Amino acid sequence: MTVPSFPHRSRMLELDRQESLKLLADVPMGRVGFTHQALPVIRPVNHLVTDDGDVVIRTHAGAALLSSASASQVVVYEADQIDPHTRTGWSVMVTGRASRLTEPQALSRYHARLTPWVDREMEHMVLIQAELVTGYRLTQ
Repeated sequence: MTVPSFPHRSRMLELDRQESLKLLADVPMGRVGFTHQALPVIRPVNHLVTDDGDVVIRTHAGAALLSSASASQVVVYEADQIDPHTRTGWSVMVTGRASRLTEPQALSRYHARLTPWVDREMEHMVLIQAELVTGYRLTQ
């Protein structure tokens, strides 16, 4: 893929929490980063953003993320939309504690709203509390 050269570089503008969460809510997929066996791990997953700005993802019974979520470890969730041709777009990261959702009403609500993309049993839900939200927009 050939990326055209531009005489001007893009500018990176910091976004506020509200705009960052709105952008995150408008895309279906991102990446969750966590620690597994003392090493960093990044997994692509689909998500939804709650009214409180937290991120919910589905996972399977043997997922390494479940052990992190059970221990309420700090994780990061990142999504973006970047156009390599115009060198514009945005990136949002949510950092916070991950916890396994067990409350029946919440599980029912999120199961109905969040359909897994992979052909696998994905009955477990993880909530990432949006303690730190950072977002940036690349503009010309």
